[in-house]
Amino acid sequence: MPVGRSSVAKLGLSLDNQDQKPYSGDLSMARTVHPKKEVEEALKHSEANGWRVEVGGSHAWGKIYCPYNDDECRCGEFCITSVWSTPKNPGNHSRALKRVVDNCTTHRQQRESSKDEPSKE
Repeated sequence: MPVGRSSVAKLGLSLDNQDQKPYSGDLSMARTVHPKKEVEEALKHSEANGWRVEVGGSHAWGKIYCPYNDDECRCGEFCITSVWSTPKNPGNHSRALKRVVDNCTTHRQQRESSKDEPSKE
């Protein structure tokens, strides 16, 4: 059921995702669901790794923000990544988003340091 343009603007939805339901996985981080299934899975992966997902923007569907955002994290170049609303190939875009999250230098260093520490059993 389409929504009128005035209510779309009030909800902050673009015409691409006006029929989408709000994301209900975590009530503290309510956001709309991405229209592409593969990209939505990548967004859930980024949220599980502590990244913040913000819907909206001028051209992109939204952006994901690194939780560390420090100077050592590849000069801040990859601390913000755009999420496209209608990527030409959703699978490739999804893999690219996951790659950015998984290759975050600060996160990788923390993972490696936790592997190096002996477990306390």
